[in-house]
Amino acid sequence: MICRADISNVKTDILDKVGQKIIIRGSLGRNKEFEKEATLEKAYSNIFVVKYDENDRTASYSYTDLLTRTVELNVFDGNGYSPLLPPLIVESKKKKETEIITETEPEAQFV
Repeated sequence: MICRADISNVKTDILDKVGQKIIIRGSLGRNKEFEKEATLEKAYSNIFVVKYDENDRTASYSYTDLLTRTVELNVFDGNGYSPLLPPLIVESKKKKETEIITETEPEAQFV
């Protein structure tokens, strides 16, 4: 569940990174993904705006897009790119397999 504190933390992280180079990664649906270099242009109360390097177009994304991992941002820190949010750790819970034994009743014989 996404809390207001999580959103405000992401907002402050984005505000600190305005003007920096980023790599943005996301999904276009139907197993199509994109990865583009951009610059973090502006940050507003509900969205942030990036400007793509290759075609000078802008796009806006919401902070919840980052928290739901719809979009991932890697920020250039001078030496290389590092993720804005830490990687998501998924713990798999193994379900105990239960065997269901069904006894077949012998067929009734009619005399």
